[in-house]
Amino acid sequence: MSTPNVWNFGPGPAKIPTSVLQRAQDELLNYNNTGMSVMELSHRSKEYENLNNKAQRDLRTLLNIPNNYKILFMQGGGHTQFSAIVYNLLSAKRHQLGEDFKEEFNPPLDYLITGSWSSKAAEEAKKLYNNVNIVFDVKKLKGSYGSIPPKEEWKLSGSKAAYVYYCDNETVNGVEFNHIPEIDPSVPLVCDMSSNILSRRFDVSKFGIIYAGAQKNIGAAGLTVVIVREDLLIRSNNKNSDIPAIPSMLDYKIMADHNSLYNTPPMFSIYISGLVFEWLLGLGGIEAIEKTNSTKAERLYEVIDNSKIYKSPVEKSVRSRMNVPFRIKQEELESEFLKGSIELGMLQLKGHRSVGGIRASIYNAMTLEGVDFLIEYMKEFERKHCQ
Repeated sequence: MSTPNVWNFGPGPAKIPTSVLQRAQDELLNYNNTGMSVMELSHRSKEYENLNNKAQRDLRTLLNIPNNYKILFMQGGGHTQFSAIVYNLLSAKRHQLGEDFKEEFNPPLDYLITGSWSSKAAEEAKKLYNNVNIVFDVKKLKGSYGSIPPKEEWKLSGSKAAYVYYCDNETVNGVEFNHIPEIDPSVPLVCDMSSNILSRRFDVSKFGIIYAGAQKNIGAAGLTVVIVREDLLIRSNNKNSDIPAIPSMLDYKIMADHNSLYNTPPMFSIYISGLVFEWLLGLGGIEAIEKTNSTKAERLYEVIDNSKIYKSPVEKSVRSRMNVPFRIKQEELESEFLKGSIELGMLQLKGHRSVGGIRASIYNAMTLEGVDFLIEYMKEFERKHCQ
């Protein structure tokens, strides 16, 4: 199994470590000597409770998550979190202002738009609330996504905001923040890390909420990991509250109070994610995988930058280490490139339908060997068309 039949460069659902899949296969019919598959266990059983708690502990270890943060295992993907963020943090802001606050409650929600996913998040917020502040929208500023404006051009709302939202790594557009945005410390920073969580070290304490759909860099689809600071779980006591009620399945406090077991959780997805956390710990944790990820990205971008036919649509300072989009200068050659890659067993390299081109997603589970295989093909394709 060391050399796979295919190389999966899919952006999500994405490649899962082979050893994780092998273990899941071995345990599929009999999890932990229960005589049942993990998919058949009661989510109220001791066996599943232990699995759930261990997955949380391992994730806390990997990311060095402080004790004043809760880890939630939720359903619905990133799209559901677009709404959950609005409901929960408007409630938290109302509590912060206190029961004596008598003015109209209408704090701005600040959104940094650097690509498709942050744009979708902002649009969803606008459906639920009437005061969404676009701090910047790169596409409106530049005509396309591929950069992040300097801080002096941002239009933040300051302490008035209920939160500041951004996407750390835009899967479609290949844009990744190389720093944590500095904002008013009284305002929660909210981050979508769906496609780069667990890929590099960062300071969790800088954030109010972090969430990540599992299907890109954690495990199987169906699970969304939410990391939320405990002070944001407090609800206002104002019975005549001027904030919308939070649907129970979107309520972070309900999920935290029930240890993510308020209803039947996505058990198999949590199980697979737990195996991935163990796999990462066995490799040496985030520090070890970060070095590998940097090497993979550097090798791939070097080929693109030194090429006569390939080009990157993203400024060097904000290029993603997880999702590497590129174009062929003669765009009519892209279909030939993709056809040839499929024949060699390199799958899901086609760029997102909204932008076209080619995109290599090189998450934690993609090996150096896989990236080198792609690089050799890219070089051979260039030699063929540059004679």
